[in-house]
Amino acid sequence: MTDGRCPSCGKPLPAREGGRGRTSKYCSPACRQKAYRERRQPSADTAVPALIADIEQRVRRLAPQLPDEFYTDVTDLASTVGRLRRIAQLARDASAEETAGNVTPARVTVNPPENVTSPAVTETGSDGVTDDGVTKSGGEDDVVTAAVRSGDEWDFAGLVEPYRHELQVHCYRMVGSYDDAEDMVQETFLRAWNRRDAFEGRSTFRAWLYRIATNACLDFLRRNERRPQRYEPVPGMDNGTAEAPARVTWLQPYPDALLEDVASTEVQPDGAVVSRETMELVFLAAIQHLPPRQRAVLILRDVLGWPAADTAEQLDMSVASVNSALQRARPALRRHLPQRRSDWTASARPTSEEREILQRYMDAADQADAAVVAELLSEDVVLTMPPNPFWFVGRDAMMAFIKPSIDPASPHFQGTWKHLPTFANRQPAAAGYLRRPGTTVYRAQVLDVLRVEGGRIVEITSFEPHLFPAFGLPLTL
Repeated sequence: MTDGRCPSCGKPLPAREGGRGRTSKYCSPACRQKAYRERRQPSADTAVPALIADIEQRVRRLAPQLPDEFYTDVTDLASTVGRLRRIAQLARDASAEETAGNVTPARVTVNPPENVTSPAVTETGSDGVTDDGVTKSGGEDDVVTAAVRSGDEWDFAGLVEPYRHELQVHCYRMVGSYDDAEDMVQETFLRAWNRRDAFEGRSTFRAWLYRIATNACLDFLRRNERRPQRYEPVPGMDNGTAEAPARVTWLQPYPDALLEDVASTEVQPDGAVVSRETMELVFLAAIQHLPPRQRAVLILRDVLGWPAADTAEQLDMSVASVNSALQRARPALRRHLPQRRSDWTASARPTSEEREILQRYMDAADQADAAVVAELLSEDVVLTMPPNPFWFVGRDAMMAFIKPSIDPASPHFQGTWKHLPTFANRQPAAAGYLRRPGTTVYRAQVLDVLRVEGGRIVEITSFEPHLFPAFGLPLTL
């Protein structure tokens, strides 16, 4: 600013120390985050009209004569329509909630007021800066508070929708399932709607939603007790001679495209929300071994970086209890992670080497080239297929399972394959389509998520294909 004043609040800008670095545009982190929020999130009463106007403009720009541009424009249009649909769904469900009651009639957790009044929570986010664009010390601004409490379904839906994806990631870490995480987010929004009168703006709206989401997940985990087990030997199969891996039957993959959506639209940019090391399947499977409350503490403290006071307020615990739970959770987590996990220096996204290995893996599978597949595998590769009971440890055991299924001369021949590349949990993944003998259509069969170390595939987690649509993948080719 040429006049030396903050464009957000009008106060004089602080003098730059040392004369080096970029001149600050805002007087404080609070004003910087407020400006970011205003750019990224329309006001509640304009969210729906703005989306409708945007859709209208996008439709008018569609040009089928240009296939590449047309595909891109249609994809963007579908994303915008999807957001409008979610807002409409939430408004509809909120309206129905007035007479139908809650998604979860009988709660397991005690329901304290959802206002988070800890100074750390209300004044700073996970990176130590204000995350809410406040106009009063330590809370939400009056406009947002009034909109939350107004009882207007459309205003409320427009306010909560920008938080959907980051809350879904949070719930996904808590429950380990993409499907269940979607349900938990919807329940979070409906609980928030039912308790909107309790929101007085003493906390940020984001922190308030996180608290409700965490409690919804804890309720779910208490009602649906889930304990990882060990795989058992399968009669008639050579599973390998090594120890059986852990079996997490409810584990599901998370589409990378949605993580990009979080990174580009979340109200407070926070790399921890979508960091690779806390989204990989090996981490997701490991934290499922922790008791629910320890899991919540570890996610809030070590993944999202919330201070102990914030976490204690979120979980209705004392700071001492939070610290104690974290001290127990950390070594328990390490016991279920690969030994070299602390040495990893993985990039935020799949590397060029990982992409190359993915392509070679798909090509070899499509060409039924067992020798190349074997070459890509580490000697101690692990293959699991949640929720199915099949598993293999070791290259020899895995190839003994694969070879008959891709050999046309074998009575166990399944058919021919085609694969499409995709990415799940910040890892390379192959979407497999199978054309069975005597048919002409390739049908979705499996999603293989690969973990690569040292230029070799060290783990393959194979999932059933019902989540292909979430990855933007067709069910037939």
